[in-house]
Amino acid sequence: MSPKELVQKWVDAFNREDVEALAGFYAEDAVNHQVANEPLVGRSAIRQMFAGEFAVADMTCIPENLFQDGEWAILEWKDPNGSFYTRIRLPPILYWIANILRPSLLNGA
Repeated sequence: MSPKELVQKWVDAFNREDVEALAGFYAEDAVNHQVANEPLVGRSAIRQMFAGEFAVADMTCIPENLFQDGEWAILEWKDPNGSFYTRIRLPPILYWIANILRPSLLNGA
């Protein structure tokens, strides 16, 4: 699976509000840095964050740009309510801001 394809799968899971699929992208020891919050450490904490956010907010990821350059992918997206805009960068390990996702997903594992 290419980095761009993997990011698209993340977007699809986000738009389905599929907390388990989203959490599955992240390594057990992933660190998720949200701009306004303290970093979350671990897949379980990231799962809880997505579950909590989807419970209180109607969020949709609308990709504006999705680029790939070798082993890197960059996603620029917005929410239809204008409340979210971020980037996903992807070297051999995925990052969402600085979120570490499971690199084995790149190899189809």
